[in-house]
Amino acid sequence: MPRFSRLALWLVALLCVVAPPAFAACTLEKIAELPVEMVEMRPLVSAKINGAEVKFVADSGAFYSIISPAAAAQLNLRRHPIDLMIRGVGGDVTPSVTTVDKLTLAGVDVPRVEFLVGGGEPGAGAVGLLGQNVLGLADAEYDLANGVIRLIHPNGCGDSPLAYWAHGAPFSVVDIDPLPGESSSSQLTPHATAAAFVNGRRIRVLFDTGASYSGLSLRAAADAGITPASPGVSEFEQILGVGRKMTSTWVAPFASFKIGDEEIKNTKLRFGAIGLDDIDMLLGADFFLSHRVYVANRQHKLYFTYNGGPVFRLGGDTLAQAGKNGTPQASPVTADDNAAPTDAEGLARRAAALAGRRDFDLALADLDRAIALAPREASYYEARGAVHLEKHQPIPAMHDFDAALTLKPDDVPARVRRAELRRAAHDEAGAKADLKAASAAAPKEADIRLDLAAAYLQISLPTEAIGELDLWIAAHADDGRQSHARSLRCLARGVENIELDKALKDCDAALKMGGQPSSALDARGLVFIRLGQFDNAIADFSAALAIDPKEAWSFYGRGVAKIHKGMAAEGKADIAAATALRPGIVEEARQEGLTP
Repeated sequence: MPRFSRLALWLVALLCVVAPPAFAACTLEKIAELPVEMVEMRPLVSAKINGAEVKFVADSGAFYSIISPAAAAQLNLRRHPIDLMIRGVGGDVTPSVTTVDKLTLAGVDVPRVEFLVGGGEPGAGAVGLLGQNVLGLADAEYDLANGVIRLIHPNGCGDSPLAYWAHGAPFSVVDIDPLPGESSSSQLTPHATAAAFVNGRRIRVLFDTGASYSGLSLRAAADAGITPASPGVSEFEQILGVGRKMTSTWVAPFASFKIGDEEIKNTKLRFGAIGLDDIDMLLGADFFLSHRVYVANRQHKLYFTYNGGPVFRLGGDTLAQAGKNGTPQASPVTADDNAAPTDAEGLARRAAALAGRRDFDLALADLDRAIALAPREASYYEARGAVHLEKHQPIPAMHDFDAALTLKPDDVPARVRRAELRRAAHDEAGAKADLKAASAAAPKEADIRLDLAAAYLQISLPTEAIGELDLWIAAHADDGRQSHARSLRCLARGVENIELDKALKDCDAALKMGGQPSSALDARGLVFIRLGQFDNAIADFSAALAIDPKEAWSFYGRGVAKIHKGMAAEGKADIAAATALRPGIVEEARQEGLTP
């Protein structure tokens, strides 16, 4: 197994930088403060690998730090085999291991640090996960609402309560236990797991900042009387984890969720196959944003206070919708320890946390202040533009992306976002220019090439999309989005009417991988039309409609295939149904060369 020693030396190097508050003889020495930026509900920590600037997802649920294979290739890291298997959402992964000659974290250079290499991309532009071999080497305070994780060394604290910021206000404390097979006497607990209750039934939860949203296992939901077929349950989005498979989730009402002294009544929870046999629920970044959490590894306890607002988020719900999803029967604790940021960087990090909680107006106010303090920092304009997009304000968003790109022309995410705004404004030439500039600036293995491919398809440039997908698919073999990428490449070849044999292979592979079968069926149906195999096309579009009966493209494709087959009346009925769902679909299809 990889070793902890060099990272332990990093902690020694940082020790006694700051002396936080004390309880009598108990003192808490802050040995590192990791700035955290919330992006797409992922807590990102900046670092350097051999001098290259990178970002990691701070993942309290990962037992060890890990880098994606694509990022390892991009960073020219040599990999070696290791006898280990990682289990998580999406299945099992057999990783390799690499040694980073120099890792720079919190301004300190640490030589010869080992990382596991495996799994898919963590998203949000991160190269991997920062796990418990870093976050578990000391006590860890997760103050994500203020954009920071603190690693703390307690001295002479014994069993003293360590929620130092509460200043006499109520706080909750739960015992944290090692997982089966882990030593309960170890000072380093690889995971923070504790007991909680759902609908009165005891469950085991894992405090997991790497999970964007909290989620219950299928087994625990069933024990609480909820299954995917239960009344009031709705299908939700598919999620990705460390494995190669997409995982389906559902949302259901639950009578109560209780942990420590907090109870939330009449809430909605997501549930699905979380892939961990000994864990019933992941308490994700949404929980951490609504709480301040201190993991006392030596005490085997976890302290937390409530920040305010809804605890459980359900993806893209609005602030008003989230507010209906329950709040604890506890008053928010307002810290007076001068944690509130006043510098531009701190304000921008807090704005990202506020945006994650969908408090967009407060986020904009912080970003306005950050930009006033640092008007030459491109990332603040990009962040403010992203918040304007969330508020459906395209004009100020465009102004902000323009400003960001004036300051930093090779800002790839800003290029992609501005391209989408230009496409929506029917400026396809401008969108194409931005996408080409983004493609030129992005590393060959970059995860964003999947987004570039989708954007190229939206402006009817399938050849460019195929080029992006070729690069992405080759670099991300272990990624759960392979099925989506292969569906897109099948579609792009079908639209362009080229290499149809390769298109069929991609669609067949996508269907075997799972993911979103309706998309692969629609793409393969188009390819079958190009090949003149109209019976096969009708079968695929019909299968897609059985999955999603309101998809206009499935109706339109089936209608075209039926007309070519000589079933004119039925074909026209399908095209009429497609037009009712999407009035401009006939013209869109004509531009792609798909006509009856």
